[in-house]
Amino acid sequence: MPNCDLYAEALLVSMKVDLGIKSDAYDERLEDQIRTAIQEITAEGATLEDTARDRNLVLMYAEWRWRCRVTQEPMGRMLRLALNNRIFGEKAREGQT
Repeated sequence: MPNCDLYAEALLVSMKVDLGIKSDAYDERLEDQIRTAIQEITAEGATLEDTARDRNLVLMYAEWRWRCRVTQEPMGRMLRLALNNRIFGEKAREGQT
């Protein structure tokens, strides 16, 4: 995975668009959500790469974390499936080598 800080900066614009945030007032907190998402996804067993699929996974996870702090909603099924597919797919590929 590329440098976590650079990755967070690169994903910040996309996250703000997805969340409908136009102000720069939340940039630092949003970047923290992205960094935390990366750390939590990695802790679950995924080795993130700089691919569109992994960037989207990080965005979905970070956006859920941002919304969850207000709504307290559990992780959505689509996000959980995407995360599981990413982790188990990686483990399956490792087992084939």
